[in-house]
Amino acid sequence: MKPSGAKFLPLLILVVVAALLLEQSKCQACTSTFFAALVQLIPCRAAVAPFSAIPPSDACCNAVKSLGQPCLCVLVNGPPISGVDRNMAMQLPDKCTANFEPCETMKK
Repeated sequence: MKPSGAKFLPLLILVVVAALLLEQSKCQACTSTFFAALVQLIPCRAAVAPFSAIPPSDACCNAVKSLGQPCLCVLVNGPPISGVDRNMAMQLPDKCTANFEPCETMKK
């Protein structure tokens, strides 16, 4: 007969592994260069132009999801990009239902 806590050990191990994987996914760095990430988001240009009322297109949302949160944050926190409103760029994950953690903006 197993001790009473032994039946919960596999579940505990599963929970710990899932938590570690989730934390690791949050800490992954962008593997694209700044320029490559910027090129990938060209379909979003109209949606992030200053004062634009144009919603992101399906192509834009696919690019955002493919690029991933770490690379989007690199762009948002990187050097200024002509014709891009950073606040609108930071809203792309929500508008595209990408379910990313918000970017932590660097203080300038």
